[in-house]
Amino acid sequence: MKSAVVQPPPPLLLEREGAVATLCFNRPGALNAIDVPMAQAFLAAVQSIAADPSVRAVVLRGSGKGFMAGGDLATLRAQPVQGAIDILTPLNQALPLLAQMNAPVIAQVHGVAAGAGLSLMLMADYVLVAEGTRFNLAYINLGTSCDVGASWALPRLVGLRNALEIALLGEAFTADDALRLGLVNRVVPADGLDAAARAMAERFAAGPTQAYGAMKRLMRDALERSLPEQLSAEAVAFVQCAATQDFRRGVDAFHARQSPQFKGL
Repeated sequence: MKSAVVQPPPPLLLEREGAVATLCFNRPGALNAIDVPMAQAFLAAVQSIAADPSVRAVVLRGSGKGFMAGGDLATLRAQPVQGAIDILTPLNQALPLLAQMNAPVIAQVHGVAAGAGLSLMLMADYVLVAEGTRFNLAYINLGTSCDVGASWALPRLVGLRNALEIALLGEAFTADDALRLGLVNRVVPADGLDAAARAMAERFAAGPTQAYGAMKRLMRDALERSLPEQLSAEAVAFVQCAATQDFRRGVDAFHARQSPQFKGL
């Protein structure tokens, strides 16, 4: 009699609860280090939620003791060049989808966020961190430059001088340091992280989803435009939002002195 084949757990879990989609990195034995299957699963999950207008908030989190320790060094040691290509190609397809989608993206971070884990965190729209979390960009300690959008996001968040210090020194820093630098939005007690992330996701999921998307794109693209270009982009986005049902709901609720009930439409 043949014994049953035990299937390994999926490297990434996609969960839905109402309008909130949660992507959970699921290699806890490796501190959720990204290998090729995880990168491919991440792209597939992001493509799925990007194509689903019923998703109105997204949470990124890690299973086990940390958010993510970075790229999988076993893969990169065995095949330095091809391994890097195979991991980065799907990640680099997924990240613009996250940035451009209407749904706000929350990073729920605990334990450790290093290398690609920190880079992914930086690309989120809102970041909640548990007390005691440790961060390190870490790439320079392996003799490589950064990836997964870190060189784009980091100087925008903390300025060039601070970004270079974080990148070139490769030193660990704390949750309080991250808050002071503007890398994260809130630091919460570790036992309250799940509840805080859930509350924020539900708040976003009840908001004007198309307006969130317009705001995200305006903010992310602003540094690439002149003032006249940005004013024009703002006008286009405002007019598009003014044509939505949620705008009418918001205006009507304001005049009625009530809280608006947005539907994401």
